[in-house]
Amino acid sequence: MSRFFWVRHGPTHAKSMVGWTDLPADLSDTAQIARLDAHLPQDALIVSSDLARARDTANAITGRRTRLPDDPALREINFGAWEMAQFDTAPHPELLRAFWETPGDLSAPEGESWNMIQTRVSTAAAALLAAHPGRDIIAVAHMGAILTQVQTALGIGAYEAFGHRIDNLSVTSLRHDGSRWHADAINHLP
Repeated sequence: MSRFFWVRHGPTHAKSMVGWTDLPADLSDTAQIARLDAHLPQDALIVSSDLARARDTANAITGRRTRLPDDPALREINFGAWEMAQFDTAPHPELLRAFWETPGDLSAPEGESWNMIQTRVSTAAAALLAAHPGRDIIAVAHMGAILTQVQTALGIGAYEAFGHRIDNLSVTSLRHDGSRWHADAINHLP
């Protein structure tokens, strides 16, 4: 059995669609970070997206854990032309609405679709599982990346996955029993 502890990075305080823009995380809540660190298994491997907000969050909780190289496949969705736009001012508002209401193959102009991020993150998770069988893995990533794995574990559609909240510095615990994923906790705030 393998367990993944998906941690959402610290807050950026941006009020827009932040995908591949490399914003820093606010890690000033040291008490919350200490609770997060204490909640996670001390002998777990730790990996993160290569974006600063995830990488810096992972570094803040690494401690004596073994740190794996950053993995760009764990990045947030690429919002393309919508990157850093607010929902009410983004170009192509009809496409944006359809993107969130019927996630799947629709993508932002010059961006990626839900199905693309689902494939990208699931492939990275499968590679980690294969490379480190039976190990606990802490993956510090982004809301969209984590929701793709919630979707997989619960066997639900993308729209239903969007209904789950993934707060900054929360833990989503998923367990692989050798054949499939199971969700033990979603959006747990230690």
